[in-house]
Amino acid sequence: MNAHALLDHWFWLLVTIAALVWYSTVTVYVAVRGLRDIRSMFRRLGESSSQSAETSVGGGEH
Repeated sequence: MNAHALLDHWFWLLVTIAALVWYSTVTVYVAVRGLRDIRSMFRRLGESSSQSAETSVGGGEH
């Protein structure tokens, strides 16, 4: 494809570039937020498991 053909279809070139930028931005945003959520989930799981281990060591008090 030559440059003249791209200039003839400048609207579709801009729409394609805008869609790629938008898709990339959303993908990176979701990945970063998902990683943050997974880290906090593992942190909460670790805290709750250490708390239940501390209460179960006490010797059977109910």
